[in-house]
Amino acid sequence: MDLSKTVDLARNFAVMVRVRGPDPKGMKMRRHAFHQYRSGETTLSASGMLVPDTLSDTQSAKLLYDDKSDGRVLVLTVASLVEPFLSPQHRHNIPQDRPKLIPGVRIDIMTEKTNENSSQGTPSWLGAQLLSLVDIPASALCLQSLIEASSGSPEHEWEVGWSLASNSNDNKPSKDFFRTQGRLEVGESGSASLVCKSLTRMAILSVSLSLKDVVGSTVSSINKRGDSLLAVGSPFGVLSPTHFFNSISVGRIANCYPPYSSDISLLMADIRSLPGMEGSPVFSEDACLTGIMIRPLRQKTSGAEIQLVIPWDAIVGASSGLLQKLPQNEHLDFNGSSLLPTEKAMASICLVTIGDGVWASGVLLNSQGLILTNAHLLEPWRFGKTHLSGGGYGTNSEKFPFKLEGATDLRNGIASIQKSQTLPSKVGTVYSFTADTYNNYRNIRVRLDHVNPSVWCGARVVYICKGPWDVALLQLESVPEKLLPVEINFSRPSTGSKTHVIGHGLFGPKCGFFPSVCSGVVAKVVEAKTPQSYQSIQPELKYMHEFFPAMLETTAAVHPGASGGAVINSDGHMIGLVTSNARHGGGTIIPHLNFSIPSAALLPVFKFSKDMKNFSLLRILDEPDEYISSVWALMRPSSPKVNGMPNLPQSLVDNKSKDVKGSQFAKFIAERNDIFKMPSNIGKSGVLTKEAFLSKL
Repeated sequence: MDLSKTVDLARNFAVMVRVRGPDPKGMKMRRHAFHQYRSGETTLSASGMLVPDTLSDTQSAKLLYDDKSDGRVLVLTVASLVEPFLSPQHRHNIPQDRPKLIPGVRIDIMTEKTNENSSQGTPSWLGAQLLSLVDIPASALCLQSLIEASSGSPEHEWEVGWSLASNSNDNKPSKDFFRTQGRLEVGESGSASLVCKSLTRMAILSVSLSLKDVVGSTVSSINKRGDSLLAVGSPFGVLSPTHFFNSISVGRIANCYPPYSSDISLLMADIRSLPGMEGSPVFSEDACLTGIMIRPLRQKTSGAEIQLVIPWDAIVGASSGLLQKLPQNEHLDFNGSSLLPTEKAMASICLVTIGDGVWASGVLLNSQGLILTNAHLLEPWRFGKTHLSGGGYGTNSEKFPFKLEGATDLRNGIASIQKSQTLPSKVGTVYSFTADTYNNYRNIRVRLDHVNPSVWCGARVVYICKGPWDVALLQLESVPEKLLPVEINFSRPSTGSKTHVIGHGLFGPKCGFFPSVCSGVVAKVVEAKTPQSYQSIQPELKYMHEFFPAMLETTAAVHPGASGGAVINSDGHMIGLVTSNARHGGGTIIPHLNFSIPSAALLPVFKFSKDMKNFSLLRILDEPDEYISSVWALMRPSSPKVNGMPNLPQSLVDNKSKDVKGSQFAKFIAERNDIFKMPSNIGKSGVLTKEAFLSKL
């Protein structure tokens, strides 16, 4: 269906819900990112959905109506909107049916639809009644299991709500302003069970309205990672409905939980979500109802947000007959031709763990079990890091023991640990590399998700790059059958072209997640002069004869743990290896500012993966290259006359390099180190110092 038609249909069902009531102490707005306060009265708002007759049981709903006449429609929104106004006896012991509100509370909805005989224009406000509060046990349990599985260290603590809220502790109410959202912190204000139950609770309202002229929506037959999503909601709506009512946001399903289940109870969405969009109906690109958006989970230290959607079927199953499902299509075969390009690529993405839980991502290169990942996972000390004891994707932040001028020396001056290596020998399905110089890397395990259930395999290090590239290779010690290697595209990605990042961001091995999918576009391609050794191994790539892509920047969201994941194009072919993202000085991640190594730059690796015999191909990556090193240090290259680098593009040359070390951006960061400290390697926590930022992403 055309996107504009999907939007038109979705807007018919989307509403803004406003709750206004007495609040003499100015306390009702706690745990809300914004509100309105006037003369002892607080107003809150969120988004909601008109439920068509095809998705509701009108006879069951009539039993709860004060007005038993026909012509009423159910409205679904989040319970957190009305809970501050519940009567004292119901506030801590919430009944399912007809919970009572304190006197003087009024609930209204703003809709683009009006009754036939109404003199109001559109959009208009209509009075509503609270019918029921509905707990969604399946979704709450999924959320609780995720939080508990990822707990164990301070950096894995989660909060409920958006990072887009004031940090002020001022409790004095005023007319219109943003406030500190009262964050539900797991393990502090309540148990994980209570927090998750509260976060997933829904409210069912009723309103006098006719929807007979509105075409009913169907329900998505299946929710799959990579599927397109469209949400309609009203962020900050109560502050100015004219500006924010029924805004559109598009994205994709990033992941589903629980894995390996046909009864998905929780979706993670790669979609823009702002305060006030909780309660938004979420649709597929074919205008099928997917579910309802709730408030996000937010990682306490990094500020990374996980947008959450409760699938419609999970809500229906807990609604005591008020809501209902529609017949759905049969589940598509995993091996069928209907697979999305992203789904095919997902089977090539691995979870890599070291020791007791440090993890990152990897890419399967061939059917013999060769895995591509990042060097910083294996040698964090080269990047100013040490692995955390006890697990996690992170490492403690440490200062680099060198100045900016020594950045290149760090990579190229380290004593090589690559001595003689022999060819891999095949013994059944076990591949053995006899290079004993890598035997110090112990307890490396790789999880493969191409089959159900997933398969864990031991792995050993084959190669760690000592040149300017953050690259390493692992070899599975026992190779399963039916491996699905990634497909590669060596072309120069076009700026603005669609991309997807696939990796194991944020949630580690205990959660059991498949790799997540986040989408965006290629924001920038940074080029470098093509080394002569590249031209000799792939002469048919004529576009690389002079310059080749050395760095990709994308707008896709990249989170810690996604290091070693793949950047793929719309055809499902790998165009880059995820390496870095950025952080603000306070530790907050900037997920949409990230850097990847283009596939063209990894040409020697892919050539080696064909038969894994010619190790001289990998030596090409170890060659010192001051220009490429400066690119990955975010420094502008020096003038050819100063440093003797021939034939660099003039637009990329700094003719004032005698006076200025690095780019203006690097100088900006250096001067504002108290504001920005970035970036950090994906797969590591902590904030890098200025020196680390200027040396390695």
